[in-house]
Amino acid sequence: MSAGEIAVDFVYESDQCFVIRDIHPKAKVHLLAIPKAHAVTFNDITKENATIMAEIGLAIAAATKQSNISETGYRVIVNNGEDGGQEVEHLHFHILGGERLDKMV
Repeated sequence: MSAGEIAVDFVYESDQCFVIRDIHPKAKVHLLAIPKAHAVTFNDITKENATIMAEIGLAIAAATKQSNISETGYRVIVNNGEDGGQEVEHLHFHILGGERLDKMV
């Protein structure tokens, strides 16, 4: 993706992050909010780079509004580390919605 190998559908972009549609959706609407600065896990957020979280929050708000799920509801998930199910070694946030979601656990 970063080198342009996979075609992506951008929903939102700012200087610090972007939101794309997941190529293997797990819900009617499945978006990924991704910071541009490299961070492997949520644990890599520090005081020095904490603005990433504010930018991700703004991106999620804008993308869910644009995708018409902001009012009906959505779920934001971060898979953190191997035991958390993280498969890609770059911090990203899954946004799922567009339909009634089952309970998590």
